[in-house]
Formats: sequence, structure tokens, C-alpha cells
Amino acid sequence: MEWVVLSAVLLMTVLCLLKVNVILSILISTIAAGLMSGLGFADSVELLVAGMGNSANTALSYILLGAFAVAISYTGITKILVNFIIRVLTGKKTMMLFALAGVACLSQNAVPVHIAFIPILIPPLLKVFDQMRMDRRAVALALTFGLKAPYVMIPAGFGLLFQRLILDGLNSNGGEITLYEVTLSMLIPGSGMIVGLLIGILFTYRKDKASKDSMKEEKIKTEDLVEEITFGKQHVMTIIAIISALIVQIITQDLILGALTGIIAMFVLVALPFKKLDSVMAGGISMMGMISFIIFAAAGFANVLQETGAVSELVEVSVSALGNNKPLIAFVLLLLGLVITIGIGTSFGTIPIVAALFVPICLATGFSPLATAALVGTAGALGDAGSPASDSTLGPTSGLNADGKHDHIWDTCVPTFIHYNIPLFIFGWIAAMVL
Repeated sequence: MEWVVLSAVLLMTVLCLLKVNVILSILISTIAAGLMSGLGFADSVELLVAGMGNSANTALSYILLGAFAVAISYTGITKILVNFIIRVLTGKKTMMLFALAGVACLSQNAVPVHIAFIPILIPPLLKVFDQMRMDRRAVALALTFGLKAPYVMIPAGFGLLFQRLILDGLNSNGGEITLYEVTLSMLIPGSGMIVGLLIGILFTYRKDKASKDSMKEEKIKTEDLVEEITFGKQHVMTIIAIISALIVQIITQDLILGALTGIIAMFVLVALPFKKLDSVMAGGISMMGMISFIIFAAAGFANVLQETGAVSELVEVSVSALGNNKPLIAFVLLLLGLVITIGIGTSFGTIPIVAALFVPICLATGFSPLATAALVGTAGALGDAGSPASDSTLGPTSGLNADGKHDHIWDTCVPTFIHYNIPLFIFGWIAAMVL
């Protein structure tokens, strides 16, 4: 039974690497996990469908955030940002990558649209990337960093939700810790992601990479890529709508209410005409629908693994053989967190699972509350970058593959896995040892 998780995750990974559709890969792996656990086809599918409801809130929030992002794009305000990036950063490869990472960071805290901004902002820049002979894997690294590092280290927006999950996980399983201490515990693991970003941008993907088409095309002038647009009243109203959505999201800690507030404000303030409402909602579904269905499937996968007891047995078998060897226990717990998160594709969904399993073990073997929080938080964050089912990888691919020249697995998942999971693992282990 304890090998069910490893076998199912390995099967899903292999299928994805073979370019089988991500949703089908997850569904096949889920049914395989059920069968290996002794369930029949019908029972496996029943658990799969039952688990999908656990992600309904997240999936709906993504679709509404997508609609909000589409509404924002209709006003043309994103073109102003694109024009600025083209004018100021064309030819400055490293600066552009850091700027994109910064914009992605803001999407987690200041303008909580999460990945919904990527299909709007990135496609207009693809020609610029090709002109600059920029390796799109570096762009994927920059975007994934901005989608993930803020929630790991900063207790605001999505980060506040993530760190509260860690807080609740510890306090409900016998640990005693404050939110401030949780934030402190995650600074060392999060620093590993900064190291991974710097290595990727400054060394691994620094060299020029010309696409086949860019070798044949004549150089396009920067002026030809810029679409002139004047900042006006419509854009002021859009900014007010964005601020309103942010305030509601902070007060209520609810992404759905925040996104709804933003959409409604866009029409009430006449930033957009009411007749655009249907196209805005259709655009949100089109942009985020595929990602939402992947999240549904991943939640079903997680439910099958939990309900069959495969995860808890894997942890018990792994740790029972280690005694009180804290360095080795920390290593194994992080490794298990990596396997679990890659399989279900969400750090937020992993935290409650690993907290219930890891906290009693950590407390019994003498880990401090800070070290325990670091282990739980890092174990949850590990695998989010690199997982085929994670929004941290699906988001960048949705923008970078707009012209069909970017592969989700080899150009997004593999680079982000190497540059973020490895340093996150190392720095998370160090945090568990020194805190």
C-alpha cells in the first residue's frame, strides 16, 4: 500500500513527459492508484468525483479572476504596460526578466488576479522575446518565481492564506506557533527560490536562443510593436475597480468576492459598457477553464490517495525506519512532500495533508515549532514548481505557448523543477536544522 503514492505519481509524470494530455494523465493515474489500493473502477471514479468538490472554490475563483483580467484588458490598460515594457526594456534581456518576475509578484499581493494576467500580458511580448533571442524557459522561470515566492515568504494576499494554513495545521495537530513565527520560518526556504531565479536568469538561460522563424524574419522596429493608446478616464475607473477588488479580498480573505467586486465595479464605474458582460465572462472561462478542470482532476487524485490511506502509510513506513535521526527525518519528510505535491499540483491543498501527518512526527522527535513550520511549509511548497498540474506552471505556459512554440513539460515544468525545487529542498532542510 505504501508504494501506491510513488507509483501513481511516477505514472502521471511519465505520461506527462510523453506528452499525454495533463487531465487524462491525472485521471489515468488516479484510477491506477485506486486499483492498486484494492478499489474497483467504479469506487475509484466515485472517490475521484467526490474529491473534485474540494477544489470548487479555487476553480470558480480562477474563472472569475480570469473574467476580471479580461475586463481589465478590454479597457486597454494592459497595452499601456506592454508598451512601457517594449519601449524601455527591449534589448535589455536581464532587466526584462526581472521586471516580469516583479509583475508576477504583484499579481499575488497588490492586484490579486493570480495567473489570469499572463495570457493577456505575455502573448503581445512574444515577438519581442524572439527579436531579443530570449530563451522562453527563462521567462517561464521569472513568471513561476513571481507566482510562488511571494506566497512562500510574504504574509499578504495569497501568502497570508498559505501561511495561515501552516499556522492552522500546526496548532490543530499539537504544535504552538504564531503567524509571525510562521513567516520567519519560511524566509530561509524562500531564499532558496531567489537563488534558483538568479542562477537560471544569470547563468543557465543567459545565452541567446533564436527560434526558427526569427532567423528568417527581418528585424522589427520597436515602434512597430507599440500600439499607441492614451491614458484616460476609462483607465482611472479601471484602477479604482482594481483597488476595490484588492480591498474586498484583503478584508474578506475571499478571492471569489474580490473578483466579483472587481467585475461589478468595472461596469458600475462604466469602465466597460454593460453589453460586454457576456464576452467578459466567456473570455474568463476560455482563459482559465482548462486550468480549472486540471485543478478539479488533481483534487480528485488527492482524495483517492487520502481516502485509501496510501499517503499516511507511506509516511509511517518511511519514518519508522529512521528512529530519532533528525537530519534524515527532515530529508525524508521533504522528499515525501515533493512527491505528494507534484502529484496533486497544489501547495495549498498539500499543507493540510502533510501537517496532519508530519507535525506529530516532528514534535515527537524534538523539532522546534519553527523548524516544524519550516518543514511543513517547505514540504507543501515543494513540487508546486515543476508539477504538470500546478497553476504555477500552467499559467506561464498559457502565455508562452500562445503561438504554439513552447512546450508545457520540457520548457516550463522541467526548468522550474530544477531551479526551484532543488534549492527549496536544500534551504528547507537547512531551516529545519538551524531553527
